[in-house]
Amino acid sequence: MAGDGGKQEARKDMATKKQGGSSSRTIRKDGLIVVTGAGGFIGGALVRYFWDKGFTRIRAVDKKPLYDWYQRTPGVECVSADLSERENCTRVCQDAWEIYNLAADMGGMGFIERFRVECLRSVLVNTHMTEAAWRAGAERYFFSSSACAYNTELQKDPKAIALKESDAYPAMAERGYGWEKLFSEMVCQEYWAERGMKTYIARFHNVYGPWGTWDGGREKAPAAICRKVIEAKETGKLAIEIWGTGEQTRSFMFIEDCVKGIDMITHCEELTAVPINLGSSELLSINALVSLAEEIGGVRLKRRYDLGAPQGVAGRNSDNTFIKKVLGWEPSTPFRAGLTKTYRWIEQQYKDRRAGRRTVRDTV
Repeated sequence: MAGDGGKQEARKDMATKKQGGSSSRTIRKDGLIVVTGAGGFIGGALVRYFWDKGFTRIRAVDKKPLYDWYQRTPGVECVSADLSERENCTRVCQDAWEIYNLAADMGGMGFIERFRVECLRSVLVNTHMTEAAWRAGAERYFFSSSACAYNTELQKDPKAIALKESDAYPAMAERGYGWEKLFSEMVCQEYWAERGMKTYIARFHNVYGPWGTWDGGREKAPAAICRKVIEAKETGKLAIEIWGTGEQTRSFMFIEDCVKGIDMITHCEELTAVPINLGSSELLSINALVSLAEEIGGVRLKRRYDLGAPQGVAGRNSDNTFIKKVLGWEPSTPFRAGLTKTYRWIEQQYKDRRAGRRTVRDTV
């Protein structure tokens, strides 16, 4: 197999040298790029991003049947496979140049809190994928981690301190999903330290935008709030249910910033095996999110607060000091601009569904 013999020995030697450096990329438009989780929101957007940049060999992988993928890019090889099975990982990594692993069972806070076992089982995906990537001789391996990996003791106040990368330790991650991400980060780091495979780790902070999940139970707050406002407006039932007090705070990153950030991180030598925040530093409350969605929709709603619903940590924000230092860049799409695009897209999805046309939707 491509990763055996001399190539693995060369990478071990490179790992021993541990050379850092600035951003670099060897452009190989014909090198095979593998994106897992490609039938979902971020993965599907990443596939289209690389295709639009002129990369001609892309293998998109997701366990959902092809007809349930959120978006499919014409010309891209699409594979339906469950990557919790080792044999499938070996198959999809064959001949890969770069691998972007975004495959995981996840969703909004409702899903994360109610289905911790499913979230934990995603550890199988990254464990099998890192081994398969190394054996295949992949040049680079990207892992999508999460801000849920951060110590929850630091997130009990809505006036959230911005979390810097070192705040993941001492470890006290969110149960289920957060612990899976933290352990998988360590797997990636050890494959670089011991076996010389270049790995890259980004901790996502609440990604949103068009083509994302907007109903079905796995949607995140921006999409859920937009859908609720649109539904209230369309039905004339001018009320909205908000999970928790509405005082919880978060930062939200627009999808276009996310895929650009993934590309930049994965091609920065200084970030090899180094977890880094990938998120906006624009903090706002859920109540403020609702107010903005109402403004975009041109409606005012009566608010009902469900204090027994899943609501996650009280506050979380991204400290972007490190990413600005290393890359000279940070996610910068203003939330108002990103939410306006998202609202209009979900509004069209909602109308299409009511008219009996196919829409992007979550499948469980």
